Amino acid sequence: MRQDNLRNIAIIAHVDHGKTTLVDKLLRATDAFRVNQQVQERVLDSNDQERERGITILAKNISIEYKDIKINVIDTPGHADFGGEVERVLKMADGALLLVDAFEGPMPQTRFVLRHAIDAGLSIMIVVNKIDRPGANPEKAMNDSLDLMMDLGATDDQLEFAMEHVVYCSAMNGFARLAPDDGNEDMFPLLDMIVDEMPAPDVDVDGPLAMQCVTIDHSEYVGRIGIGRVYSGTIHTGDSILVVKNDGERKSAQVKQLFTFDYLGRKECDQVTAGDIGAVVGVDSTDIGDVYTDPENPVELDPIEIDPPTLAVVFEPSTSPLVGREGSIVGGRQLKERLATESENNVTMRIEELPDKTGTEVCGRGILHLSVLMESMRREGFEFQVGRPRVLFKKDDHGHTLEPVEQAVVECPGEYSGKVIEVFGDAGGTMTSMDAGSIQTHLEFSIPTRGIMGLKNRILNVTHGEGIFYHTFLEYGPYAGEIGNRQNGAMISMSTDKAVAYALGTLQERGTMFVGPGDECYEGMIVGERSKPGDMVVNIARTKSLGNQRSSTADIAVQLTPPRSFTLEEALEYIMDDELVEVTPESVRLRKRLLTETERRKANVRAGRVNK
Repeated sequence: MRQDNLRNIAIIAHVDHGKTTLVDKLLRATDAFRVNQQVQERVLDSNDQERERGITILAKNISIEYKDIKINVIDTPGHADFGGEVERVLKMADGALLLVDAFEGPMPQTRFVLRHAIDAGLSIMIVVNKIDRPGANPEKAMNDSLDLMMDLGATDDQLEFAMEHVVYCSAMNGFARLAPDDGNEDMFPLLDMIVDEMPAPDVDVDGPLAMQCVTIDHSEYVGRIGIGRVYSGTIHTGDSILVVKNDGERKSAQVKQLFTFDYLGRKECDQVTAGDIGAVVGVDSTDIGDVYTDPENPVELDPIEIDPPTLAVVFEPSTSPLVGREGSIVGGRQLKERLATESENNVTMRIEELPDKTGTEVCGRGILHLSVLMESMRREGFEFQVGRPRVLFKKDDHGHTLEPVEQAVVECPGEYSGKVIEVFGDAGGTMTSMDAGSIQTHLEFSIPTRGIMGLKNRILNVTHGEGIFYHTFLEYGPYAGEIGNRQNGAMISMSTDKAVAYALGTLQERGTMFVGPGDECYEGMIVGERSKPGDMVVNIARTKSLGNQRSSTADIAVQLTPPRSFTLEEALEYIMDDELVEVTPESVRLRKRLLTETERRKANVRAGRVNK
């Protein structure tokens, strides 16, 4: 039975192609906001980091009402590190809006999210955004999207639906059109096409209850809240339900509260009927994939697999000489408790204390996934240190080691393509495709995740800042052997002091500095990178000798190059196995794991390494 008063649609796209902005305009077009209500731009990006980074990290559910039809809209992350969110939330949708940039066309992560939408059997409508952008080619973007759907194995029905249902728009300027130049200046053509053409949920309202939890929210008052779609029947407040876990375990629960999505918020209700999306309070320790069903007539649904993590990082309490100067929470117990709370709320991460109790290992889908947690914690006042990310290997049925492999794409001017290919070759990458255009060259590579670390800066260097670099998880492949690490050595401070301009002026002739005059440094802190291999201990507090001799050039001011700064992601990709990143609310510092030169020498002797 079709629920004609409902539509469930997901918006999928590459990072920064305008998903969240488009949702903003749909909300405004359907009067979601009160008259004169002050509403921030990209209202769905409620998380501070989402607003600053300009990306969606968490899948969001909202609903809008148009022509008496409730449209549940799911805004999904576009970044591959949050792919687990994408795969699951698509299970709640019947159709998808594939949003592509009219200038860039489909990009690597368009492929990533589109593959999941096709596999889920969704009806896909193409929305070509930014048609007013200089250099935009809406027709080419549309044709490239259809070609990509064919490459990914879309069915004939999906291709036919996509060809017949194309909308051209500028989300930034709030208009949608059926042809790029038809002159319409509002969003209603897109809304009309959604309600008239997108499939309504085809469900059994009178059947036994079947609802599957696809995402988890958390409240400190009521615990975990299971969010998902009702596939058949109706769930009521107070119902006794059977919960079937992914592994087949069964337990009973009672529904304490129910919510449906209402514009930007949730609205408490007495029941949620088949086809709609709801939130259930009352199922203790609910997990993704849990099926809420009728105890008398249980319904079986396919379990939901959460993609395994590919990287692990160890969090430890800070042992820096500067500990406690910038953060208010520095203890190991508080760090352990905070990560335990994260493991309750964030089911996409695996968080376990190390056997020797020295730290906590956090496993996630990528550098960005892990750094978002670190950034949240430093904003809460935590100080801690983390080691180099470790790639998680696994074994196949024959005992062979497999490692995560990424698909990497670089767009750069043709003159730099040779250098880019060389950089990937050094990092263990294999070129799979090359398309030389008149302005830009499009290069695609298959590369182990280990090789991705630190690659972005090298690409930017060899392309003089003009290269665009994206990567997304592809598959687990055979272990690729040893991959070259950072070639240049580190400059390591020999004392705990403030950096002095005179010393930095001398040192910058031998490499790149990471600190500026007046910066607090300590023994064992990495203050720069040598232009040669091998670490070097340096004196960052050295001052000019004062004598009674003067020369014509003695008092010329030191000309310092601005120091290189690191984001959290860049720092994690930069460090080596014997180095750490110190994270505080105000600073991201690099340091050696062993702070004194004597300790490092002893460790090298024990490991059979000789200092260069």
